This record gives sequence, structure tokens and C-alpha cells, in this order.
Amino acid sequence: MSNATYDEIFGAALSLPPGLRAMLAEHLLKSLDAVEQAEVDALWQQEAEARIQAIDQGRVVPIDGQQVLRQLRSRYQR
Repeated sequence: MSNATYDEIFGAALSLPPGLRAMLAEHLLKSLDAVEQAEVDALWQQEAEARIQAIDQGRVVPIDGQQVLRQLRSRYQR
């Protein structure tokens, strides 16, 4: 790709409204790591399912998010 083509594309992208520029940026970023992101998403799905199963089986008791934040704040405000 020549610099003129790059400059034309970049200029056209900058002329887009902010919302469309954000969408374009998101699509470009996704195109860079699509394979790796699919692997990461699959691993997170497995982790989420394992955590749900642990809760359902009573091996883990969930803690309210506000309680966790209070505990963390008290731990680090000393």
C-alpha cells in the first residue's frame, strides 16, 4: 500500500463522525487479534461455567460485591 493510499484512508477515517470512528477503530483492533481473542473468550467461558457449577454445587458461596469492596477498602486504608 502506498503512502498516498494510507493518507487517503486515514484522512477519510478522520472525517467520519466520532461514533463511526469509534466503530471503525473497534473493528480494526478486533481484526488484529481475532484468533487470540477467540481463544481467550473460550477460556473465559469455561471459567465462568466452572464458577457457576461450583456455586450450584455449594462448593463456593458468593459474596455480595458491596461487601467485597468494603473489605478491600478497610484492608488498604490502614
